[in-house]
Amino acid sequence: MIAFSVAPVSEEMSEAVARAVKIVRDSGLPNETNAMFTLIEGEWGEVMDVVKRATDAVLEVSPRASLVIKADIRPGWNNRLTGKVEDMEKAMKELN
Repeated sequence: MIAFSVAPVSEEMSEAVARAVKIVRDSGLPNETNAMFTLIEGEWGEVMDVVKRATDAVLEVSPRASLVIKADIRPGWNNRLTGKVEDMEKAMKELN
């Protein structure tokens, strides 16, 4: 699973970011977008391919892009995009 953010360096961000998020959503991989990052879950090669294509989409409308990537590499584990949140929610209930 990775969290990434790609944005143009000196251009209007909304349109360029929308192009990148469309690539992610069209990939068919589990994903989620929030105000800071887009998360994608899948095999290393397929996830990194989506990040590259999303970055290329930003570079189509901007001569320069900023890319931040954070990865949680845990072979053999699935459904962590929602599972991690569920685990945390369960721990929160136990605190009460």
